[in-house]
Amino acid sequence: MTAHDRDPLLDELDPEYVSVDPLKPAYHESIVQRPDRFARAILENTALVCIDMQYLDAARNHGVFADSKKSGVPLEAQEYYFNALEQRVLPNVRRLQDTFRSCELEVIHVRIQSLTKDGRDRSPAHKRLGLLAPPGSKDAQFLETVAPVGDEVVINKTASGVFETTNFPFILRNLGIDALFVTGVYTDECVSTTVRVASDLGYAVTLVDDACATVTPERHSFTVSTLKDRYARVVETEIALKEISSRLKP
Repeated sequence: MTAHDRDPLLDELDPEYVSVDPLKPAYHESIVQRPDRFARAILENTALVCIDMQYLDAARNHGVFADSKKSGVPLEAQEYYFNALEQRVLPNVRRLQDTFRSCELEVIHVRIQSLTKDGRDRSPAHKRLGLLAPPGSKDAQFLETVAPVGDEVVINKTASGVFETTNFPFILRNLGIDALFVTGVYTDECVSTTVRVASDLGYAVTLVDDACATVTPERHSFTVSTLKDRYARVVETEIALKEISSRLKP
């Protein structure tokens, strides 16, 4: 917001109040001051969730970015996004996957994939956005470095959220999962939706900050700061790896 379009209501407020989060103490108590809740859940039943790590939206010159000039994302933002993916996110997601696998913990893969070739079963939002990844298509394929191994669970969706549009809650319940470590793209869209709904449903959610990305650093940072200590713990990959490897032995 510029000085020209400044909200006049701000002028009536105490300057110290403008940046205050009035609900922070309540959320802080439920997440930050309850580490035992996360420790217990991580110790018992936890899973790694990898969101939309596929050719449709996470690979150069494919899917959404097949024509970089028509993608709607500025070239600078595209370069930032793919550099973040290739240099930081993909290596970190793979390290997390390897650690979860070595500890015999579930690694769950979520992707955008329609039931039909023409995508007529897609959500209205995906039709409006032109997002289509038919079964068997390259766009529906997972990136090789972070693809499922063996019979790891794969959830297909055609909307931003995975909980409310698939049988994901039923599957987690059957697996006895109480805690989720969340990674993937985009931080401010599908990842954020997953974290918020998981929190509402009572899961102990950990967002792995440096294993997620979106098209600008500002959107990533703002989303993470909004979710932190309100809907999820936020940790870096190194912390997540230490927690999992130290509490859960192979």
